Parts: sequence; structure tokens; C-alpha cells
Amino acid sequence: MVQGQIDVNLQDVRANTSYRDTLRDLLGHDLNFHGQGNGYQTHNFHSFPAKFPPQLPREFILGLTKPGEVVLDPMAGSGTTIVEALLHTRCGIGFDIDPLAIMMMRAKTTELDPERIADVGTIISRNAALTANEQPDALNRQLETRWDAKTKTFVDYWFAKETQVELLALINEIDRVLDSRLRLFFRLILSGIIITKSGGVSLAFDLAHTRPHKAKVVKAASGEILFGQELAIDPSPRVSLLTKTVRSPLAEFDKRLRRSMSGLISYQTGFRQPLIQFGDAQQLPLNDDSIDLIVTSPPYLSNAIDYMRAHKFSLVWLGYSVESLGTKRKEYIGGESLTDIEFEEMPEFTNQIIARISQINRSKGRIAHRYYSEMARVLREMYRVLKPGKGAVLVVGTSIVQGIDTQIDRCLTDLGVACGFEVVGVGIRQIDRDKRMLPAGAIANRNSQIQQRMHSEYVIGLHKTF
Repeated sequence: MVQGQIDVNLQDVRANTSYRDTLRDLLGHDLNFHGQGNGYQTHNFHSFPAKFPPQLPREFILGLTKPGEVVLDPMAGSGTTIVEALLHTRCGIGFDIDPLAIMMMRAKTTELDPERIADVGTIISRNAALTANEQPDALNRQLETRWDAKTKTFVDYWFAKETQVELLALINEIDRVLDSRLRLFFRLILSGIIITKSGGVSLAFDLAHTRPHKAKVVKAASGEILFGQELAIDPSPRVSLLTKTVRSPLAEFDKRLRRSMSGLISYQTGFRQPLIQFGDAQQLPLNDDSIDLIVTSPPYLSNAIDYMRAHKFSLVWLGYSVESLGTKRKEYIGGESLTDIEFEEMPEFTNQIIARISQINRSKGRIAHRYYSEMARVLREMYRVLKPGKGAVLVVGTSIVQGIDTQIDRCLTDLGVACGFEVVGVGIRQIDRDKRMLPAGAIANRNSQIQQRMHSEYVIGLHKTF
């Protein structure tokens, strides 16, 4: 080997050592970010279950990349990593298979004129109100033929009739907007008044938590009881918690529009339009050695966070059928469908976890095997597309299946090593339960299986050496 080659190799070793040290140092920082506001810019546009605080990807983006470098989130969800990459002049790339996630990311990263939004939003609200008030019969006829039978049954169960009329009036006006960027933004605003922490304009509670349940007593804005007459006379706190007043979509649309306008992104020098596409993290349409940093949060095992269960509440208003969304749900990593799944050989420790679950419940064991098989393919893709010497950060939640801790941090690090990664370290962050939308209460209940899963997260740092 000639001297020049030796010098280059030494530089590579020093660069890798420095990068590893920086990544290790970042993993040792306080990653809780409690008490820090996370609703700035477009991060507050729409509820999304279990999204990490924007400070977390920002920490690693600023520490491990330079302006202009490429940051990937292959399971991008609401696009928190992609927004932070944009705000700090990196090139963000985001993939997801969830149609609401794609819509959300694109709307959150598109530059829009606030004055134009205000003008068009006023027209949408005014025309929708006029139509809802003056032509309710025409809207009701349209509602009768808008969906297939299964989707219509779903809509009728979860939305009061007067709510349906106003929502249809709004979506009709939104669909008349010619500018596709504006139309996308207003469609997201409409979705945002349906999927909220309190259930928005539907008859559901906990939509942002992905475990919706229907109100037992429903009141009109006037106080008139629409249904649940017998329960309504019960003075118990339980009935009070299960009582909901129907909200006007027209009023909620105006409120959310005003709130969202305050966070619009104004592109500045150095900003680069992110690449956002439908895509499977197990088969990324990217070149080898093309990414400078990956920051992502894989789904929970066994559908602990069932995104589609909530997302379909707004997606049915945006042209999707319940049937098609059910089919899409089976494709999600961490799902429970076992049809046409390619199971992979697992490292010894992961095999032991799967075997322990299988001894108690064979089906749950196969679901765990599906999850780790899918994550093995995801990690291989992440390794392939990362540049040598660069890193990946995975934020993963704890999971209890059949009373067994799946030790997801250990399993994923073993899978990462099998792909060729070096494990730099694993940080632990405690979830801010007052901020992050999870299907668990603010006070820990260790007898609850769902709460056992969702009090802390692991932040795994992986390094592609050469």
C-alpha cells in the first residue's frame, strides 16, 4: 500500500472515531425534553399518536450533519424529522405507507402565502356555511350516495347527521380549490378537526390515542340530548366523562385554520424542498451510500399504536373506503396479519424472546416474529443507503406481550449488528405524558398492559463503519 493510501485510511479512521464519539455523547444527553414547547412552526398542524418531540431529531441533525446534507426518515409518520431537517437547511427525505402521514408531511413542508390562505379559507368557510344552511336536503342526498355500504355504516355510527352535513359542505368547497398546494393544506385542516385528542367533531373520544370509543351521551350545542336519554339522568362522574357535545365542523375549521396559520414555514436561503413519497421502509427506492443521517421511530410491536384505527375517521371524508384502509392496515410494520409474511432467521436472543411468547400464545409469538423479521429488512435497507462512516438513530418504545418484556432495544441492536452496524450506545428517555399522545393516562398504572409499554423509550445509536 502506498503512503497516500495510508494517509487516506488514517483520515477515515479519525473521522469515524470523531463521529462515533459525537453520537455517543449525544446519546448521553438529556433526551427527555420535558417542559420544552414542541408546537412551533408546523409541528402543531395535526395530532399524531406517539410522535417524538422535535427537539430529539434536531439534537442529532445539528450534531451529526452539516447544512445541505441528506437526512432520511424511512418511517416518517407525521414528518417531525423532515420538518427539522428543512428548518436547519438539510435535505430531508421521508417515506411512509400511511396516506394521512404523506398528506401531513407534504402540507407541513410546503411554503404557502398566509394572505392567500386567509382569503381562500374565508371563501371556503363562507360558502360551506351558506350551503349547509340553505341546501341541507341536497347535501343529505349526496351523503346517501357518497360511500359504499360498509363505509357509510361507519360514518353513520361515528358522526351525527348535522355534523356530516357541515363536513360535506366543507370538503365540497375544499375540492373546488384549484391550487393543489392550498387544497392539500385545507384538507389537512379538515382532518385535524376530526382527529384530535378529545375526538374532535366525531362522536368518538381518544382519536389521537388510536383507541376510540363512542360517547354514551351526546348533546347538541343547545344542550338538547341527541341520544343516551337514560344514561343522561345518571349523575355519576363516569357518565360525565362519557358525555360529549357535538361541535360544529364549520366553527372548528375556522379555529384550527387560524391556529395553523401562525406556524406556516417561510422558505429562507438554504432551505431545500424535502422529498416525500409513499414507500416501504423494507424496500427503499434510494441509491447505496447516499444518506448522511437516519433518524426514525419504528412502530410498536403488535399494533400497540394502531394508526389506521384513528386515521380512517378523516380518510373516509377524503375519498378512501373502509375496506381499502383495512387492507392498507395489514401492510403496516408491527401489524397482526400473518398472511403471506416472509419470516427471517433471528439472532439467538431475539429467538429466545419469540419462543417465550410462543409458549404462552403461538399466534402472538408469530406476530413478534413478523415484527422482528420486518425490522431486520428495514435495518438492512438503512445500512445499505447510509454513507460509510455515518449513523442511524432509532427511537423505539418498550413493549409487553403476553406479560413478557420483548426487550426491543436488545433485539434491534442484535439485528443491527447482524446487518453490519456497530452499536454506539443506547439512551433512555422518559416520555412526557402531558405532551405526547398515548393511549394511557397521566398517572402510571403498572397493572395496565398498555401502560407498561409506554412510559419510556430507547434511543439506539448505530454506526456504519466503512
